[in-house]
Amino acid sequence: MTDRKEELAGNLAKVEQRITAACAAAGRAREEVTLIVVTKTYPASDVRALSELGVRHVAENRDQDAAPKAAACSDLPLSWHFVGQLQTNKVRSVVGYADVVQSVDRSRLVTALSKEAERVGREVGCLIQVALDAGESARGERGGVAPGGIAELADLVAGAPGLRLGGLMTVAPLTGEYAGRQRAAFDRLMDLSTDLRRAHPAANMVSAGMSADLEQAVAAGATHVRVGTAVLGVRPRLG
Repeated sequence: MTDRKEELAGNLAKVEQRITAACAAAGRAREEVTLIVVTKTYPASDVRALSELGVRHVAENRDQDAAPKAAACSDLPLSWHFVGQLQTNKVRSVVGYADVVQSVDRSRLVTALSKEAERVGREVGCLIQVALDAGESARGERGGVAPGGIAELADLVAGAPGLRLGGLMTVAPLTGEYAGRQRAAFDRLMDLSTDLRRAHPAANMVSAGMSADLEQAVAAGATHVRVGTAVLGVRPRLG
């Protein structure tokens, strides 16, 4: 095993221990929570090593980095999640490799994703990104639709050819009433998920929590946690 693979194996084991302990504390089964490793800024060789270590879900937030990486790893049994703000001019590329787009936050994006998914004959899972730093009808600082806009957007995704409504995603906000209150933010997301599932029972995926706050997300009921730094290490500064 290479030094890098050993490092990744050790980090993965620590994250696994954290998730297992968080599940036990919350009275949940470990298999209720799926780990998604956020591989942004790291090379395809790391993705390959993670796959060999048993990782099955990876996430990227920039198409220009993700597309070549996904192509280089196309032989691996991986599900690719796109978690960044997505411009419509990148939809064609992203639909080529992403199994799930976690950052759906506006009707124009739904239309573009549906058109492309239909064109290439793929089904793409979609999560509605919820902005908990927005008012009832505004957009969030880091993308996302306000809670008041979830139902309309969810109905649009559910009725769009080539798309599958998976559930909700959020990023713990840096501003507003939930700033510094991750557990409260994740509890709010779970309440919104309960509301969504009344109309769309199969949309039961809740993606929340990252390296610093995965325990709070698991305690609230998240089904998926997105962990980057705790597995791959501190990212080098860009620029």
